[in-house]
Amino acid sequence: MKTADRNTTEMQPIKEPHINIKRLRELKNWSQEFMADALGISTRAYSKIEAGETQLSIKRLNEISQILQVNPIKILVFDSQSIFSDKQNTPDSSKLIAQYEKTIRVLEEQIQLLKSLLNLSQNSV
Repeated sequence: MKTADRNTTEMQPIKEPHINIKRLRELKNWSQEFMADALGISTRAYSKIEAGETQLSIKRLNEISQILQVNPIKILVFDSQSIFSDKQNTPDSSKLIAQYEKTIRVLEEQIQLLKSLLNLSQNSV
């Protein structure tokens, strides 16, 4: 398989970018009203964009991508893996687990020390 063929099968261009606009907006928990205000259009006009009733111009696509803080390509080619598991923003889970395990060990040692101190103080009374 050629490299170009492999790339097109991994990230299929979407014929309906309005679906991805809605997905990305919902991921940010933003309302249609918020998006409409940011674009300087009515909520109904924005709703038509997400419903696919309005064809997007390149200018409008760029405006929407800036508001959503994503590259316009993310709207045209929605790659859920890059959205949901962005390697740059996700800590390495093995390092995170190791850090938690170390913290647990330290806390267990502190508990044992406190128990010993409590026993000593009770025995001396």
